Parts: sequence; C-alpha cells; structure tokens
Amino acid sequence: MDGHTVEGEINESRRGCPVAHGGMTATGASVMDWWPNALNLDILHQHDTKTNPMGADFNYRDALRTLDVEALKIDVRTCLAESVEWWPGDWGSYLGMMARVAWHAAGSYRLADGRGGAATGNQRFAPLNSWPDNANTDKGRRILWPVKKKYGNKISWADLMVFAGTVAYEMAGLKTFGFAFGREDIWHPEKDIYWGSEKEWLAPSDTRYGAVEKPDTLANPLAAVQMGLIYVNPEGVNGTPDPQATAAQMRETFARMAMNDEETVALTAGGHTIGKCHGGATPDNIGPEPEAAGLEDQGLGWMPKNGRGIGRNVLAGGPEGAWTSNPTQWDMGYFDMLFGHEWELTKSPAGAQQWKPVEIAEEDMPVDVEDASIRTMPLMTDADMALKVDPSYRAICERFIADPDYFSDTFARAWFKLTHRDLGPKSVYFGPYVPSEDLIWQDPIPEGSTAYNVEAVKAQIAATGIPAAELIATAWDSARTFRGSDRRGGANGARIRLAPQKDWAGNEPERLARVLAALGPIADQAGASIADVIVLAGNMGIEQALKAGGFDIPVPFTPGRGDATQEQTDVESFEPLEPLADGFRNWQKEEYVVSPEEMMLDRAQLMGLTAAEMTVLAGGFRVIGVNHGGSKHGVFTRNEGALSPDFFDVLTDMAYSWHPVEGGTYEIRNRKTGEVAYTATRADLVFGSNSVLRAYAEVYAQNDNAEKFARDFVAAWVKVMDADRFDVKYA
Repeated sequence: MDGHTVEGEINESRRGCPVAHGGMTATGASVMDWWPNALNLDILHQHDTKTNPMGADFNYRDALRTLDVEALKIDVRTCLAESVEWWPGDWGSYLGMMARVAWHAAGSYRLADGRGGAATGNQRFAPLNSWPDNANTDKGRRILWPVKKKYGNKISWADLMVFAGTVAYEMAGLKTFGFAFGREDIWHPEKDIYWGSEKEWLAPSDTRYGAVEKPDTLANPLAAVQMGLIYVNPEGVNGTPDPQATAAQMRETFARMAMNDEETVALTAGGHTIGKCHGGATPDNIGPEPEAAGLEDQGLGWMPKNGRGIGRNVLAGGPEGAWTSNPTQWDMGYFDMLFGHEWELTKSPAGAQQWKPVEIAEEDMPVDVEDASIRTMPLMTDADMALKVDPSYRAICERFIADPDYFSDTFARAWFKLTHRDLGPKSVYFGPYVPSEDLIWQDPIPEGSTAYNVEAVKAQIAATGIPAAELIATAWDSARTFRGSDRRGGANGARIRLAPQKDWAGNEPERLARVLAALGPIADQAGASIADVIVLAGNMGIEQALKAGGFDIPVPFTPGRGDATQEQTDVESFEPLEPLADGFRNWQKEEYVVSPEEMMLDRAQLMGLTAAEMTVLAGGFRVIGVNHGGSKHGVFTRNEGALSPDFFDVLTDMAYSWHPVEGGTYEIRNRKTGEVAYTATRADLVFGSNSVLRAYAEVYAQNDNAEKFARDFVAAWVKVMDADRFDVKYA
C-alpha cells in the first residue's frame, strides 16, 4: 500500500469535523423528518428518569415538609423590593414583573386537554421560554435565582414562580385568597403539547380559525389566538385595533382557559392594576429569544444590541406604558383611568398599536420607571378597551366600580384559580396558606370509607352474574377520563354515574346504567362508595379473565374512594373530558382528521402510560372482549374472555396477511386458503406496523413471556385505576 496515500487520507480525516452532526445536536434530520407520517411515541417517554437529576429517592413532598414557609416569604418580599443593577425594577420594584412571570406560567393552560399551565415549571424550557409573549420572563427567573439557590430542593421552580407572583400582589395591597405548594418541576421540554401549526411567531391567526371573525371556530385544543401568545393580541385581532372584535376573541379564549366573563374582566383589570407594558425600544435593537441567543448571553434572550436596553428602554411585547397612576399599588386606579377618559389610537416607540387618553392631567399620569420627577403617558391595549366597549364586560366593570371589595375578592379568587387550575385536587395542595373553602372547579370529592368488608362486597358482585367484560368496561370507562396534564377525571368520585358522563356515547349508556343499577345497592348495603365498588368489580373481571387464561394472579385493590354529587360537578367543565375515541376499546365516535392510533397515543399520554403499558393493555383488552359495542375487530383469539397473549401471537404470525377493506378496516387472511380469520382496525395493526410497538408486541408473543404479559397487564390496569388516588399518594 502506498504510504503517501495513507498519510494523505489520514490528514484529510483530521481536517474533517470529529463530531457526528445530527447525532448530538438539533441540526440533523430526525426519524420524523425522514418519515413525517410515522407514529411518534416520544411523548410517552419524554420525562424519562434519565432527564431528572434528582434521582429516584428524591421526594418533593418530603422536601416541602422541611421548608420554612415564613422565611421563604420574607426572602421573596425582600427580593421583589430590592432592585438589581443589571436589570433594574420598574419604580425600584419587581411586583409587576413577578405577577407577569406567574401569570404567563399559568396562562398557557387550556381546558380542552388540560395541558399547559404552571404546575411543571415548563416556562423554563422551549418553546415557552422563547415565546414573544414571554419576553423578559427570563429576567424574572434570574432575579428569583438567589431565593431558589438558597432554598434549593425545598422549593420547586414551578412553586416559586407562582408564589412570587402571589406575594407580589400581597405586597401591592391585595388580600389574596390563598396559595398551595405542590408543583413538581420537569427537567426537559414537553413534546406532548400542540401549540399550533404555524411556522413563525405571531403569524396571522387565520390558520387556526375556520373564520377569524367567528372565534368559536378556533381549532381545538388551542386557546391562544396566535402562535407565541398567551391569550389575545393586545393590539387587536391580527394586530388591527377593534375592541369589540377583540372582546369576542377574549370571551372564547378565556372560556377555553376555564374562565367566565366575570373572571375574565377581573383578571384583565387586576392584572393591569400593577406593572406596565414595555415597548420603549425599537425591535431592530433587540437580540434573539433565549433559544436562539449566543453562548455569551447564557440563556438570556431579547438582549439589547446597542445601548442600555433596561429601565425605560425595555422591549417586551410592543405597547408601552402603565395602566394606572400608581402601578405598584392595588387600588381602583385601572377603572378610574379606563372610564375616566376618552381614548384614541396611537403607537408606542416600538411601533405597536395602543390607546392613549384624549386629555389627561399631568398629575394623573404614572411616573417614569427611572425618574419620579417625570410623568409618562398611560396606555390601554385593545383588550382593555374591549372591557369598556363590550356590553357584558362593561356591566361587570360597573359592578366592580360600585363595590371595590367585591372586585378585590373576585380577582383574588380568579387569580387563585388561574394559578392552581392545573395543580389538581385539594389532596395535592400543601402548605399553611391552603384555603379551607371547597371550589367547584377543584372537582371536590368527599372522603371515602375503608371500613367495609371487601371480600363480602366481592361475593355480592359475583352473585350479580354480570359478565366480566361488562364489569371491566365499566371500571375502565370510569378511570380512563383521568388526565395527568391537570389531574382531573379518573375513577375517584364515580362521576361516570352523573351528568354529563353517564350520557357519553363512549360509555355505552345502556350497558352502563344496567351495571350501575346492580352495583349501587351493593355499595349502599356495604357502606362502600360506588366508586370503590366499580373499580373492585373491574378487578374481579380481570381476575376472572386471568383464571380463564391459566394465571393465578391477584389484582391489587386500594379502598377509600369517595362519591361526588351532581352539585359538586361542574357539568360544562367536564364536557372536554369526553373521550371521542378509545383505541383501547377499539372505538371512535366518528371519523377525524387525526388517525385512530394518534388518538390512542394521546389518550395514553394523558393517562400517564408508557408505550409498553399501552401495548399490553390494548392487546389484553382485545382478547378479553371489552371492545365498545361488542365489536370483534382485533379480537385475535379463539378463546375470547381469557387473558392471553393471543393478540400478539396472531399479530406476529406470518401465516396471516393483512388487507384493507372498504370502511377503513382490515381483514386478516390465512395466506394459504385466503380465508378471513379476523378483522381489525388501525388501532390494532399499528402494534405490528410501528417498529417500536412491534418490538413490544414481539416480547409478549414470545413463548417464555406469557406470565410476564399477564403480570404487566395487571400492573398497567392498576396504574390506571389508581392514577387519581392523590389522597393516598400524598397522605
């Protein structure tokens, strides 16, 4: 071999890059880039333990028990009152900034799927940390860092951000409604939240509406009107001022974030009572958002390219100015300003559309954030003007003006709801400031009893003669409403027997009523909750299927669930929990743009299941025979009712071939005879077509894994049945 040639090749390789681009950075094409129609299972594993630096032994609830809450509050108050040189507070105060950090952390919540919100500290990560609407919330977190550093593991970022915003309002003079600790941080960006299809920030909202002039055509599950916004555009619909049109968008958007008209007005007015808008710099002087900023910016975004970029020269959103004469005090100044003047359109130094008073006395103006001897022009956004123009909003404003205490109380309660809606039931709440009052949006559930004879109840259930499949389906339908996104739904409370759940098509109302009619008297006689009896009956159905399959495996049961009443159930807020599809029971209410397997994946993620758990549950349900309406699609067994790995045996058996037929279903045919052996849906065949799911299917099809299949199925079943048992987890 020619030595010169070898040396030349070595030198050439040295000149090449030693890093495999794409393997360790975001620059390479991902699997989804190559095959965009593939089913992406990453959302089921996004918060893998490998992303969590705290380790398996860390328990945030235990850490909270060691927190000196009063000392923390003192330190937060000190932090908010001491201006720092690198990012000075407006008027020497960070009250407005911290209220905004908390508001924007919580304000991403939407009712449709329970995703977003403040309960995970996700504002620290992309995309939220770089949304245009969240500009300079990164500075707020850096200002809080000394407090976080001091208290360490005893306070999560998620709790600290909301706590700081609540303390800010207290410092301004508001009597707050309360506060609960208990939010646990995530350590990786969330990939399960669909924020819209737009490819640019603040793109016109046309793509997310059927018709922009009809706010109720906003695509589900979205709530914000444009990509990168929390609520509505402060300049008007698509940046065009029109207060009445903005009011219509506000009403729909806030409703999708679980707020009614009165709460919407209270939050808008109260949110704008302290702090200011920042549009004192031109956009061309502002650097990129945090995720696009250089290493030298160390995670900070929107840094000035030239000059100070602080104080009166900050840019965050575009409009410029304060809403009140005293922007660090809780008072009625917002209403005085809005209704005490006529307003006309103007533009901020950043070029944003906003409103200014036609006439205003100098003494009624807010002072400059840096120099108290200078008075500055106040502003109103299009959303503020909407409160004055819209008849319903205006009537609410007039009630608040007539009764300031009522306004303060309404805002305090709405703020508490805003910042706690996605935290979950009161059993999750922790700390000395938890209010004793039960609120209907908390989905209250009375405490259940454990003082009853479980074995006697099981005997009575067995005596009913209800088929195992019906018991299993009833328990599953009761529990499958749980969504970990905001910890709503689930079997606890037995709301499946109440409106609206008892009438949902997915719950097979006729079958449901028949089963509940038999189980209700058993619960009454035993002194047990119907919620417990439903789950216990489902467990018995699983045990029966296990025995039929040749397995002697008990199904664990934890008593103590309570029964909610119809009066404790906010019917309207439960409507979004209705399952429109359930791939586990091979059912769809109707055809959707989204595929059945994608809808099953979404349901699995909301329930907190892994891909392996989704696989074992779906395969087990098929052979037990719990398909909606008794459908035979996917029932790949000759021994229906027995829990066995037959579904996976058939799915992986090359003696069969698979053929699409009219109506969107498939036939499973014997390769030799052409005889149709089984039928299937996409929610069946995906477990053989997707490479990851097939790997799991093959595990359960192995001859040596039959018992593993049964035990994994039981574990996944119990996980779903107990998903909402926070009363036990946080006892």
